[in-house]
Amino acid sequence: MALSDVALCARALVMIGTAPISSFEEDSAEAEIARMLYPVIRDGMLAGYPWRFAARSAWLAQLSRQAKAEADETSASPTRGSNLFALPGDFIRLLSLETDGGKIGRFELRDQAVLCDAGSAHLTYVGRLPEARFPAWFDLALIARLAAEFCLPLTESSSRAEYLFKRSEDQFRAARLADAQQSTPHAIDDFSLIAARG
Repeated sequence: MALSDVALCARALVMIGTAPISSFEEDSAEAEIARMLYPVIRDGMLAGYPWRFAARSAWLAQLSRQAKAEADETSASPTRGSNLFALPGDFIRLLSLETDGGKIGRFELRDQAVLCDAGSAHLTYVGRLPEARFPAWFDLALIARLAAEFCLPLTESSSRAEYLFKRSEDQFRAARLADAQQSTPHAIDDFSLIAARG
């Protein structure tokens, strides 16, 4: 069952024993805290691991020299002779950056752009996606983390919040394991010690 952002928050609120919400616009402490914290916690959870379900890739558009010059002006360490490429709007975490000739070894992220010496750049990244596309194991981990984060401001119980944070770490580990099992494991095809055994 696909859950919305409000449904995820409502389940987290039920876990800590408070009233669930049906909208972020409700006039309640629960709705206000959920509205303020949910986007940051969701993005933090997505950034916390190279999730396969949220992996995206794209060729990046090169920004103008003027945009590069402006980025150099605002940076403490401007880089001369490099190209600036725009990051996608749903970008959360960089996984790899390549060009036609292979991996790009040196790059720097700058305010919704990436700076590198390559003439073209292909980005593999973790992207923000609609909640309806989250797999069940990520929903559980996110709900547990939301409950832990919502607990202290809503219940003022530090012992309950501590318990929920431990529980959310367990759910996060389980989600990482489930995500890692969504593809064929890497096999060692050529290993000299095995070949030496004959």
